[in-house]
Amino acid sequence: MKELLGSPGTVSGLLLRLGQCAFAAASIGVMVSANGFSSYTAFCYLIASMGLQLLWSFGLACLDIYALRRKKDLQNPVLVSLFVVGDWVTAMLSLAAACSSAGVVVLYARDLEFCKAQENLPCRRFEISILLALGTWLVIAISSHVMFWTLASV
Repeated sequence: MKELLGSPGTVSGLLLRLGQCAFAAASIGVMVSANGFSSYTAFCYLIASMGLQLLWSFGLACLDIYALRRKKDLQNPVLVSLFVVGDWVTAMLSLAAACSSAGVVVLYARDLEFCKAQENLPCRRFEISILLALGTWLVIAISSHVMFWTLASV
């Protein structure tokens, strides 16, 4: 069987998972460092979604490390189907959280110009956190696509 780039148990798969962890952790860190984020439900949803993404990706990164160290094959159809479902669910949650948060920021920063009127509101940090969340989604989208094709090939 031909091994796909980013398959579970490979170095490229581990790098994808570590990228997801890094983007999700950075998004959480930037959002938590912004004052007043907890007043907005969309931003709390973003933190919860990125937290779930961080846990999921970290768990699969640990599994990839285990498989690489023990030279185990993770191309089991049941295991890969679990990865596919988990990746697709976390990808949809990450995209929904990033888009809803972006909608709030666009409303406040561009439409209502609320960020100019409220100097204590850290809109730039909100925007950076959302960009990092979209980066997380981009990497998870690549990973979920690879998992789908890996499932089709096993």
